[in-house]
Amino acid sequence: MELIAHDSDSVPAPIGGYTNGLEVADATRLLFVSGQIPEDRTGAVPPDPAEQCRLIWANIVATLSQAGMASTNIVKVTTFLSDRSLAEVNTKIRQDVLGEHQPALTVVIAEIYDTAWLLEIEVIAAA
Repeated sequence: MELIAHDSDSVPAPIGGYTNGLEVADATRLLFVSGQIPEDRTGAVPPDPAEQCRLIWANIVATLSQAGMASTNIVKVTTFLSDRSLAEVNTKIRQDVLGEHQPALTVVIAEIYDTAWLLEIEVIAAA
């Protein structure tokens, strides 16, 4: 599989570790990871936004691993934040997890299903 970034000079430059368009060439598998919530297997929700974000990413990485994929297979991330103030911590942790990998990205400020959850993240991966 080859990932090709498309960041045209005629659109705003991406900031924060993503690309405007990501072409997936020669992929044979797609994995759609449902919105992951900040709960562990026991249903516990950490109160800290950074801990919630790390837990969500751990859940995403575990799901990818189950499918024989890694974070470098992610081609699209959609993040739902309960408040704009969470953007900075969300960006930092996403970049910590993804490193140099820059998938397509959408961030939405939205009311989250459970008030204890501060964010929810879904991804699409290809291999």
